[in-house]
Order: sequence, then structure tokens, then C-alpha cells
Amino acid sequence: MAMKVKEVSELASISVRTLHHYDEIGLLVPDQVTDAGYRMYSDADLERLQQILFFKELGFSLKEIKTILDDPAFDAEEALHMHKLILLEKRQRLDQMIATIDKTVLYRRGEVEMTPKEQFQGFDFTQNPYEQEARERWGDNAVNEANQKLNTRPADKQKELFNQMNDIFRQLAAIRHTAPESAEAQGEIKQWYIYLNEIGNYSPEAFKGLGQMYADDERFTKNIDQFGEGLAQFMCHAMAVFADQNQ
Repeated sequence: MAMKVKEVSELASISVRTLHHYDEIGLLVPDQVTDAGYRMYSDADLERLQQILFFKELGFSLKEIKTILDDPAFDAEEALHMHKLILLEKRQRLDQMIATIDKTVLYRRGEVEMTPKEQFQGFDFTQNPYEQEARERWGDNAVNEANQKLNTRPADKQKELFNQMNDIFRQLAAIRHTAPESAEAQGEIKQWYIYLNEIGNYSPEAFKGLGQMYADDERFTKNIDQFGEGLAQFMCHAMAVFADQNQ
């Protein structure tokens, strides 16, 4: 039995707006549209939506998903097996990270010994959970260039960059209560701009967009605010000022 867009939205826990967007870009076009203009989704549409959501979970862009699903050679059952294998690997990594957290708690209490290697078991930064958003906002070329720059560096250089990033966040957190347009704030945010362009290629406009994401996306906000409450919002404003002054 065909389902209305609101029913599909509730069933798949995605917004009606998202379903409308999928229809507009040709990713998921419902089999029927009533005379009154209501979208009606068939069983085949629901199967396609399931595949879309699985591919999204694995980090594919909507454009890539459409290309995959529209390929005459696409095998839905084979794809399901692939999804399962990747998700099982992801679950194994998450289980390892949870075990690392538990052991770290005991280590901090002095109840167990823990080597530096054990402190980072389960971590894998080769997959960036925000990379797809960057691709959709600024295109594949910028992200690919950033990945190439980072991945060709030796491990000690990558660690150095990671430490440098944390240092910049701590410095910004220390002045987060100053005016974003102040000389001090702009001096520190410039260091963040320079840092990002060491690992990628950010125009002032892209820099400003990234700052807005810090404030709009709760995942970014939560991670950045670990260095100091309100830091994400402060960086958003400071990055916007810097971008406007350096267009």
C-alpha cells in the first residue's frame, strides 16, 4: 500500500523537507503523485530510501548515492551485505574505544597500568565524520587536496599538527570573552586561518562558512566548547570578521 510523505517521514525518522529535497534532485522520486499533489511512496520507493540512508550512514554524498543506485548493474542484496560488513567493523572499533575509555578511567585512578599505545586503541582519524559536509559545502577538490596534504605527511608531523590545533583552540578559549573584532581576537583567529591553509585550501568565504558551521552544528559546538563554553560561538563571530576584512 502506498504511503504519504508524512507517513514515510515518521517511518524513517527523517524530515518531510528532506524527502522533498530527495524528490527535487531525482534521488527518490515517488512512484505516484495524486491529483491533489500528494506524493505517494510505493514499497519499491521505501527499499530505495533504505539504501539511501545506509549509504548516507557510510559517508557517501547524495550525488554519489544517486549515481550508485541508478547504475543498471547495482545489486541491492550485494549492497546490503557490504553495508553490514562496514557497520560490523565500525561497531568493533566503537567497542574498542569504549574499552579504552573504561581502562583510562581505571588508569587515572591509579588502579591499572596503561601504555601510550593502549591509550589510543580504537582511534582512527582516517575517516572524518564531518568530511562529507565539507565536500557538499565546498566541493570535492578542496577536501581531496586537504586529505592529500595531510596523508602524505609523516606520522610525527601529523601528530605535531594535531597538537598545534589543540594549542590554537586553548589560546582562543583563553580570550573567548573579548570582542571578536578586537585586535587580540583577530590576531589569534588569523593563526587558525593560517593553520587550516596548511592542511587545506580555505578562501576567506569558506573560512567564514566553516565558522558558521561551528555555531549551527551541535556536534561541532560540543567538541569545540570542550576547550571552553562559548568558544564555538566566539570563533564563529571572529572568523566572520576576519573573512569580511580579508575578502
